[in-house]
Amino acid sequence: MLVTKLVLRGVYVGRFQPLHIGHCQAIKYILREVDELVIIVGSSQYSHTFKNPFTCGERISMIRMAMNEINIEHSKYLIVPIPDLENHALWVSLVVSMIPRFVRVYSNDPLTTRLFEEAKIEVKDIPLYEREKYSATEVRRRILEEEKWHELLPTSVTNFIIDIDGVARIQRLKVTDNL
Repeated sequence: MLVTKLVLRGVYVGRFQPLHIGHCQAIKYILREVDELVIIVGSSQYSHTFKNPFTCGERISMIRMAMNEINIEHSKYLIVPIPDLENHALWVSLVVSMIPRFVRVYSNDPLTTRLFEEAKIEVKDIPLYEREKYSATEVRRRILEEEKWHELLPTSVTNFIIDIDGVARIQRLKVTDNL
């Protein structure tokens, strides 16, 4: 008889616009509690706006590069894109149908927490790592204001953003979004 070990799996939902050092710290924290992590790229259908400048594919690339940079084994995580739905009540069902079985969700987002808790799924807060400094909103603001933004990101993500001309994209999108 084949006996398989039950995998203790967690879920981490984010937009990763872009992935920053705070996200990396959260992933390290979660992986101390679970065997495997499903990283959900939320709002996967959005790109090319100031709030969501990067495509889903670009965000997945950033996550993979950062995981390599911080020495997280590929076997420890899955990356799954999940779009937003007009009906929030259906979104959790979509998530559950698109990923392997999991034991809990890690989130500090009030809406994400509420939706999963209403579905009777455990949600655990993640300790925030210097939140006033490490946020995607702060990264985009610094890029726009031409301030030091590199220090907020893993080096691989910084290089990727430079390679895809992400700085110019963010600057153009801010002007476009304000029209």
